[in-house]
Amino acid sequence: MDDIRKIIHIDMDAFFAAIEQRDFPQYRNKPLIVGGTPDSRGVVATCSYEARQYGIHSAMPSSQAYRLCPQAIFVKPRFDAYRQASQTIRKIFTDYTERVEPLSLDEAYLDVSDVQLHQGSATLIAKAVKATIKRETGLVASAGISYNKFLAKIASDMDKPDGLYVITPEQGACFAGQLSIDKFHGIGRATARKMQALGIQTGKDLRKLSLALLQQHFGKSGHHYYNICRGIDHRPVNSQRTSKSVGVETTFQQDIKARPEVMAQLHSLLEKALEKVAEKRLAAYTLTVKIKYHDFVQITRSRTLPHAVTATTGTLAILEDLLRNTDIGTRKVRLLGITLSSLENQSRLTHFQQMDLFN
Repeated sequence: MDDIRKIIHIDMDAFFAAIEQRDFPQYRNKPLIVGGTPDSRGVVATCSYEARQYGIHSAMPSSQAYRLCPQAIFVKPRFDAYRQASQTIRKIFTDYTERVEPLSLDEAYLDVSDVQLHQGSATLIAKAVKATIKRETGLVASAGISYNKFLAKIASDMDKPDGLYVITPEQGACFAGQLSIDKFHGIGRATARKMQALGIQTGKDLRKLSLALLQQHFGKSGHHYYNICRGIDHRPVNSQRTSKSVGVETTFQQDIKARPEVMAQLHSLLEKALEKVAEKRLAAYTLTVKIKYHDFVQITRSRTLPHAVTATTGTLAILEDLLRNTDIGTRKVRLLGITLSSLENQSRLTHFQQMDLFN
């Protein structure tokens, strides 16, 4: 049993809201919502635990959140503050292990299988990581500890907030068997509905289907589902993980229609997307425009370039070209988005210069 891995999943509790409550004492112990305002088409990015008591959750329309809790405080996100806190937390992780796989600003996997600190105990290491985060940032994290990534992530949700939950190798299969299908990370709503239609409600039900039958119904994912319901997940913690894409989008409070206004909004979104790519020390070669019209019909248009996407006039000409076969200018627009993909390490480039969009 010496080759059993020790995986920790750290998930910050109500990350954006916790930072706002840390930085602004007047928000503490009150229902706080970070995201769009109640009179906008925005959504809840994160809410405090005081707000969650009213049934509010992430991705809920802000207008609905207001109806549930009219006394809630709504604040706009401060992403610079969140990124700064995230960088501090990631530095803490690397003080304990080099094998860190960030998933987002507020969560990451740590492989501590070979770490000798705290007698090599993953539980004690997780406690130390949580304590260090609290001491250095004033923020609270939950930790899940197990022998694979799937169960570690499940475990981090078990005891929130300020949780610490362990799923041992002896418990793994039984734990996965008792888990409701809609609680499995990696099984979305559509897949869960499909499974439920097949009579699959729990991991134990999922085990009744053969590998061949799962592959027949779910394709390549069938093998993954066959394993996880048995507590098996061989995916390594990948410290070299690279983002597949970077995207930004905005939903307008009032629909827009004029082509110059659409282009100005796309210019701004492109600038923000390029900033995110630059922060990751990456370069993008594919540019995708996302358009959602007033009637919720959505289209995308993409172009892959022989050189990295930059904010030059050439790129703006490509944006104009991508809009040619659309209804921009004649049809109202509800949402616009820019996604940059085909990402490569910047070291591949001999020259990478980002110019002002409006030069």
